[in-house]
Amino acid sequence: MLKNTHKFRHVFLCVLLSISFLCSCARSSPRQAEDYERYTASRRDEAPSSESPSPDSPQAQRARMDFDALCGKLFCDQLSENYLTLHYTLADPASYGITDCGLDFGNFSLELLKEAGETQKEDKASLDKIPVKFLTDQQQLTYKILQATYEAEEKFEGLELYYQPLAPTVGIQAQLPVLLAEYIFYSKQDVEDYLTLLSSIDRYYEQILEFEKEKAAAGLFMTDTCVDTIVSDCEAYLAAPEENFLASTFDERIDAMTDLQEAEKNTYKARNLEVLTGHFIPAYETLLNGLKDLKGTCTNEMGLCYFPKGKEYYEYLVHSSTGTTYKTIDDLKDAVEKQLNYDLMAMSKLLMDHEELGKQLDHYQFSHTDPNEILEHLRVVIADDFPELEDASYTTKYVPSSLEQTLSPAFFLVPPMDRYKDCVIYINQGSVSTSGDLYTTLAHEGYPGHLYQNVYFLGNCDIPLRKILSFSSYSEGWATYVESYAYTTDNGLSKELGQLLAHNASASLALHALLDININYYGWDKEQVSSYLSQYYDVSDNTVVDQIYGYMLDAPVNYLNYYVGYLEILRMKEQAEKTLKDRFELKEFNRFLLDIGPAPFTVIKPYFKEWLDACKAKG
Repeated sequence: MLKNTHKFRHVFLCVLLSISFLCSCARSSPRQAEDYERYTASRRDEAPSSESPSPDSPQAQRARMDFDALCGKLFCDQLSENYLTLHYTLADPASYGITDCGLDFGNFSLELLKEAGETQKEDKASLDKIPVKFLTDQQQLTYKILQATYEAEEKFEGLELYYQPLAPTVGIQAQLPVLLAEYIFYSKQDVEDYLTLLSSIDRYYEQILEFEKEKAAAGLFMTDTCVDTIVSDCEAYLAAPEENFLASTFDERIDAMTDLQEAEKNTYKARNLEVLTGHFIPAYETLLNGLKDLKGTCTNEMGLCYFPKGKEYYEYLVHSSTGTTYKTIDDLKDAVEKQLNYDLMAMSKLLMDHEELGKQLDHYQFSHTDPNEILEHLRVVIADDFPELEDASYTTKYVPSSLEQTLSPAFFLVPPMDRYKDCVIYINQGSVSTSGDLYTTLAHEGYPGHLYQNVYFLGNCDIPLRKILSFSSYSEGWATYVESYAYTTDNGLSKELGQLLAHNASASLALHALLDININYYGWDKEQVSSYLSQYYDVSDNTVVDQIYGYMLDAPVNYLNYYVGYLEILRMKEQAEKTLKDRFELKEFNRFLLDIGPAPFTVIKPYFKEWLDACKAKG
């Protein structure tokens, strides 16, 4: 490890944390599955895989029909019981055969987590019965994705109480209010549904609190520091109804509706205040008071590995969350260290060759600082290296000031799949600066990051189930990969400074990923973390050490979702460049990643090898 780069590590604490939207498991009615079957019937004439025997045989046709029916069931299962998930996924659920869905946040309990595991076993058994050789190419890809997902989730059995629904920044209690604030009103019925939904939040949080009590009884409750952070962050939600951001954002959405009379608007605004008073604020009061009561029951203030099944749970988290091709944590750790050392050496060489760079780090500025100007600039400058994208609309918004301390620096809200071109990017002015990291932040969230990747995939994919399958390491890995790319665009920085900043960002994220592994899997204590940071990065501030250590305890594997996906993409790109040499085309490599779409890297890698072989064969 190189020590002479430590003074250039001033941004290593700034890592982008995107809001992820988790779909709950639900059961579909037979009619819903039949409606989906009708919806997908048009796809059954798609040519089967080139290796499929007797594609027109009754057996082959039955296999493809059975697979479509299973996908239909899974699609409806994911969306039918959690109304918030349904609303964010589909603007018009009825067109997909989904008409029955409770107007609540669904249910949450240890028993339901276990039941979901049993349901997954049943679904996997149904999947295993389908002869994959008869499926079309796209069906086979979806089959392999489902298979890999089920195999990873099998490791969750018996570990349900290790699940962490609450956590600073990335927990349900932080994400849910933002999703409510962005809830779209397409019609008056949507307003009615929203108010009904919001009225159920106290019941939902009571269920989560009960789960936290069970965690505490099992000796698996969060640390006191984590409790304090959550309580402090959520105090903004206890503001008087009239001052609550869920009042102002609701009023804005109501005022924008053209089919409402003024009297109706006033009535809805008054009803919203009543719901905030009677349900939302009490829900957070109950949750926070419950957490305070449980404070002090923590049995482990160190990494996951110090819990009875902590190592096992961490291994599950790594493989289920990242879909990595690295088979063991040891292998993954070695790969992270290797890339970290590469980035540090590259930084050292740049600084030795260009002494002026050191002085530029504290006062550099990108050519564009306005969010919309940045996004438009990025949309244009990426054209040579990324496939053309159909037009999409986007709106940039700022996080309410009361939430700046509780939310990520920026995040992209995935729009409904049937309105996938209507995009929203939130910017947290309390975390990003216009002169510094806003440019690359919007590359991560916008072009060619989340917005671009999402619009590209949804515009080219015709399998509804695939559109709702979320693989955060692919999505965040892609966004981190193109964020690094953004440092090299025509952005107002010198080529060398852009390279230095890109390597620094990569090394910073690698450092966090490495600390995550060392703390949660290998059991580093604060003293070891402090010694490591002091020795190699000249970080001796105990407050910084405490913050890093605490975050790794609060959100294990979160940094790995970003870094492992990024690392997997880097390895594939390096292999393609080495193999193809001057025939390597960045646009075509990016097209391959975009075309295959979100999936575990264990599934992507064999397809990458096929793609690379095909490129080689072209001569």
